[in-house]
Amino acid sequence: MTELWVERTGTRRYTGRSSRGAQVLVGSEDVDGVFTPGELLKIALAACSGMSSDAPLARRLGDDYQATIEVSGPADREQERYPLLEEVLKLDLSGLDDADRERLLTVVYRAVDQVCTVGRTLKSGTEVRFEIDSGDQS
Repeated sequence: MTELWVERTGTRRYTGRSSRGAQVLVGSEDVDGVFTPGELLKIALAACSGMSSDAPLARRLGDDYQATIEVSGPADREQERYPLLEEVLKLDLSGLDDADRERLLTVVYRAVDQVCTVGRTLKSGTEVRFEIDSGDQS
């Protein structure tokens, strides 16, 4: 199982790391060159939807199909949460007739709904546990 952690690298700046060697820069909105945690949440959702729909789209459109998934949703700062996240998958389906297009869209919606772990987690909610390890052995 891949291990994940963040290390503090400055005031409100962190580097997220994985045991597979990946890293991502995280910080507040006023820091250039970083993603905020909320932006990473949105990107994770969009990437999950893209990856979930990749196989059916590649089967029908070819391995080299182009796609962009835009994701947005303003934060509710009173509740410190995102009440709505919206995704838009942009791709060229002009080469398909209406029936093929509708079949493909049905398959893509189903794949995202059934396979996107991030989306399914956000829709259902999840328990989050937080603890502090202060290094004390008492």
